[in-house]
Amino acid sequence: MAVGARDYIDKLLVKKYADEKVDNHDAMESMVDPQKMLEAMNDVATVQKNMFALSQKLFTTCYAINAKAARYKNKEIA
Repeated sequence: MAVGARDYIDKLLVKKYADEKVDNHDAMESMVDPQKMLEAMNDVATVQKNMFALSQKLFTTCYAINAKAARYKNKEIA
C-alpha cells in the first residue's frame, strides 16, 4: 500500500499545503507538566510489568501444584 498523493487533485493539495504549519507547539502552553506525565506513564508501565511477572509466577506455581496433585487412571482398551 503506497502512501502519498494518488491522483491529480491530491497532488495539487499536497503542493498547496506542503509548507503550511499546522501545529505550533512552541507557542502553546501545556496544562500538564510533561515531566509529571512521563513519571506517571513510567509508574503505570512498571505496575503492568510487575503484574505480568506476578501472573507468570502464579501460573507456574499453579501448574506445578496441579501436576503434583494429578491422579492418573489406567484405561483398558477393548
